[in-house]
Amino acid sequence: MDVPDLEGEDLPDLDAARVRGRDLACFEISEMVKDQGRVVLRHRIDIEDDEGRVLDTVWFRDVIQVEN
Repeated sequence: MDVPDLEGEDLPDLDAARVRGRDLACFEISEMVKDQGRVVLRHRIDIEDDEGRVLDTVWFRDVIQVEN
């Protein structure tokens, strides 16, 4: 299920958007663990331009390290 962010954020460049995307992914992961006791690694945050074109994707699986 997609959950669009209709407001979004204006950031100075793609690198800043990637950092913000990683921060948001980490926050969402921590909320998921706290609320549900699980993480869905296939979730993602798409970084889009003003016209809705996807410029990059931050995958939840890429922002955490799972150790046994």
